[in-house]
Amino acid sequence: MAERAYDPEIAPLVPLMPSEMDWSDIAAARDGIAKLFENMGANAPQAREDVTWEDRQIPGPEDAPDVTVRVYRPPGAAGRRPGVLYIHGGGFCVGTIESEHASAAGLCADVDAVVASVEYRLAPEDPFPAGLEDCYAALQWLHAEAASLDIDSAHIGIIGQSAGGGLSAGLALLARDRGGPAICYQVLGIPELDDRLETASMQQFTDTPLWNRPSAIMSWKHYLGENPGAVSPYAAPARRKDLSGLPPAYVATMEFDPLRDEGIQYAMRLLEHGVSVELHQFPGTFHGSSMVSGAEVSKRSVQEMADALRRGLRR
Repeated sequence: MAERAYDPEIAPLVPLMPSEMDWSDIAAARDGIAKLFENMGANAPQAREDVTWEDRQIPGPEDAPDVTVRVYRPPGAAGRRPGVLYIHGGGFCVGTIESEHASAAGLCADVDAVVASVEYRLAPEDPFPAGLEDCYAALQWLHAEAASLDIDSAHIGIIGQSAGGGLSAGLALLARDRGGPAICYQVLGIPELDDRLETASMQQFTDTPLWNRPSAIMSWKHYLGENPGAVSPYAAPARRKDLSGLPPAYVATMEFDPLRDEGIQYAMRLLEHGVSVELHQFPGTFHGSSMVSGAEVSKRSVQEMADALRRGLRR
C-alpha cells in the first residue's frame, strides 16, 4: 500500500482495513463487509436508545416486490417534523438497513426529523434500475403518508453515502424529471456518481482501504450489468448535462478516496447550474474512514453532515 498522509488518529487502523476484496464473489463480499462492521463495533456509532423505530412494508414499483422501510422517530414532543429518506451505501451490491441502523438512528435524533431508511434491492441479482426505483417508491410513500407519520411534506430531504450518495443524486434527478415528490435538500456523502472511472483520483487510488479503483470497476459492472450499452444518467448522475432545478445540496468528499474528484466535480457543476451547494473535502481521510468514529476528523464529518441536513430541512 502506498505511503499517504492519513490523519494521525486514523493512520494506525489503516493496516486493519481491507484494500483487496473479491467483489466478483458477491456472497463473499457481503460476508466480508458484515464481519468488518462486526469487528469495528467498538469504533462504530451507537444507536440512540431514545429513538423509536419500526419496520414497514410499502408498495414497491410496478410489478416489483414490496419494499421494507425502517421508520425512526426522534425523542420529544409529538408534532409535525421534517422527513428524511435515508439510503444506505455498499457499492450498489452490499449493505442493509441493519448495517446502518446506528447511523440512521443517530441522524434522526441529531436533526430532529422522522427518518425512513429504505431496504432497496441490490445488484447483481437486481441491477439498475431496481434499487433506484425502490428508493423512488419510498420517496412517494413518505410523501403520501406524511400526515400519518407526523411529517411536514414541504420539508422532506434525502441523504446517502457512497452508493447511497449516488442513489440520492439519481433520485433527485428522477424526481425532478418525473415531476415527482418534492425534495427540499440532498446530502451526498462520498457519492458514487460516475461509471466512466476517468478522474485523477479514480486513476490514482488503486490500493486505498475499503474502496479503490478495482472495487469501483466491479461495483459498476454488477450495477449496470455485463453489456449496459448507453448508461443512464439516473444510474451515473455525473453523465447528466442539465443539473438545473435540483434541490440544494451538501457534498462531502474524502482525500484518499477514488470517488473524491467525481464528488467535487458534481458539486461544482451543480453550482454552475444555479444549485446552492455546500462542499467539504476532509483531509487525511479515506472512503469510509468515519468508521473510526473516535477520530476528530470523523466526528467533524459526521456532525457537519447532520448540521447541514438540519439547516437544509428547515429552509
